[in-house]
Amino acid sequence: MMGRWVETAGSFAGDIDGLILLVTVLTGFWFFAAQGIFFWLIFRFRAREGVPALYVTGKEPHLKRWINIPHILIILCDVVIIAAAIKVWVGVKQTMPPADEEVRVIGQQWAWTFVHAGADGKLDTGDDIVTTDDMHVEVGKTYHFLLESKDVLHSFSVPVFRLKQDVVPGRTITGWFKPVKTGAYDIQCAEICGIGHGVMSGRIHIETAAEHEAWVQGNTPVAAAPADVPAPRAAGAAAVTGALAASGAPAVAH
Repeated sequence: MMGRWVETAGSFAGDIDGLILLVTVLTGFWFFAAQGIFFWLIFRFRAREGVPALYVTGKEPHLKRWINIPHILIILCDVVIIAAAIKVWVGVKQTMPPADEEVRVIGQQWAWTFVHAGADGKLDTGDDIVTTDDMHVEVGKTYHFLLESKDVLHSFSVPVFRLKQDVVPGRTITGWFKPVKTGAYDIQCAEICGIGHGVMSGRIHIETAAEHEAWVQGNTPVAAAPADVPAPRAAGAAAVTGALAASGAPAVAH
């Protein structure tokens, strides 16, 4: 439902939107109910000439029900919200569907570096494609992303996927997404990371199988290693790190 107003392009975006809508409806109902009753009580028991004020202890059974009944109903609503939240959390954060492909995402002040698998479909081999601020993925495929930071805390955010994951220096954090619609969409850093935080943005390009294959073939390094001879992970990571250190940003594919 929220997708009518806020664009979605990820497989679990609808689940997160549904949870937000559930919380909004339940809390909104009780907010307006409480405010309505509050102002009705003010009007109903306003000071009037000839009507003495009553001393109320708050223990009278006919008054306590105004607290006890809503209290029980609100707790039931809380249980519904918690159950729905756990279901979404398990599906998005605790369950990792098998990956069709992997992509490494490196945050640094103030740019995103993406390491894509080349024609062999494997990460950390000689034909990896390194880009800055542009990620290229194929629609309908499940991707595992490997988040790393070169300096400070960042937060990898793709609004159309309803995806946001902190990037912590010294750690590799794994998550997943599955694009379900083609197009080019925003990537953001959602964690204040210094003076250039506001300009640390990128784009994710979701392509058809044919478009993505053409992009991979057109940007695979010329001197790529054979597809059946994978390079060690350390060597792949060192190549990316060396490129970043030498020029401040890696060589990019467009």
